[in-house]
Amino acid sequence: MKSYVEWYPIIIMLAIDFAFAISNILLKKIIMDGMNHLVFITYRQSISTLFLAPMAFFLERNTRPKLTPQILCYLFLSAIVGASLTQYLFLLGIQYTSATFACAFVNMVPVITFLMALPFGLETINIKDRSGRAKVIGSLICLGGAFLLTFYKGIPLIHFSHLQDLSQTVEEPMSSSKRNEQWIFGSMILFAGALLWSSWFLLQSKIGKKYPCQYSSTVIMTFFSAIQSAILTFSTDRRLSIWIPMEKTIDMLSVVYTGLIGSGLCYVGMSWCVKKRGPLFTAAFSPLVQVMAAMLDVPFLHEQLNLGSVMGSVIVIIGLYLLLWGKTKEMQKVEETGEKKDKEINFQVHEVNDEPEIP
Repeated sequence: MKSYVEWYPIIIMLAIDFAFAISNILLKKIIMDGMNHLVFITYRQSISTLFLAPMAFFLERNTRPKLTPQILCYLFLSAIVGASLTQYLFLLGIQYTSATFACAFVNMVPVITFLMALPFGLETINIKDRSGRAKVIGSLICLGGAFLLTFYKGIPLIHFSHLQDLSQTVEEPMSSSKRNEQWIFGSMILFAGALLWSSWFLLQSKIGKKYPCQYSSTVIMTFFSAIQSAILTFSTDRRLSIWIPMEKTIDMLSVVYTGLIGSGLCYVGMSWCVKKRGPLFTAAFSPLVQVMAAMLDVPFLHEQLNLGSVMGSVIVIIGLYLLLWGKTKEMQKVEETGEKKDKEINFQVHEVNDEPEIP
């Protein structure tokens, strides 16, 4: 039974990545239809708050610790780095570059998280041990596969000629010096978003120890995020017309789905995985979102499937397997060491109790 329990975080993260892949596909449609980025984030976080609030109240009413000003500050900061500002930066970066290019920075999150976790002692490296080497090599392989997946297309394996003609027609007017400046600016924005997203995993490990209630912490975080996004919206654009819901049913359903699943249950699941396995384990699954999105793009959106996408996906999966293997072996050694210490303490206690009393 214990072996099955160890697979729970992996199964949950795979389900979360699949849900995020669907969210990314719906997000492309929302951006193309011209919905304001901050309005979309505000609606998304508000829906998530309303959806999770009853669940948090009933499921954690007996186990919820007292909310202190320190915990509220942590959750407010978590809303900034993990929801409102991060999502806005990625949406803005996609606008100046492309959705495919933005995925390269998302795929860098495991490595950035790994490097940021080292100074805080949340992760360790022991090159002499196989598990330590596997974590380092797996992170580097993931990063290499992510770049290959993004920047190398190769020959098309599945060809859709009408879509290729359409993409060429769309890309022609975008080739200019101004476009290059926008691309550099977008790259800087995406890198800042990746840093914030990596910071969220580290911050969540701290919150999980001080306030170990995934539903309640996510509700408070999404509530803060909705307020932050609304303030940012009014500070950048005060037109009331941007708040009117779009007439297209698919866009309204996309907002509801990303609120209920993307910002709701997915964040609850990630918070639980950070608590159980740490920030590196949870962040390591980020590259799989692009792999799963590509698998859905081909049959449903008839996107081109190129050789580079297949090769990059295979390399990412190999690197992810090595990283998870090293992390699992490291945790097993920690558990074995803890059990051995407990046995030694119990043995010493028994020896003291068994000593004959001196008359």
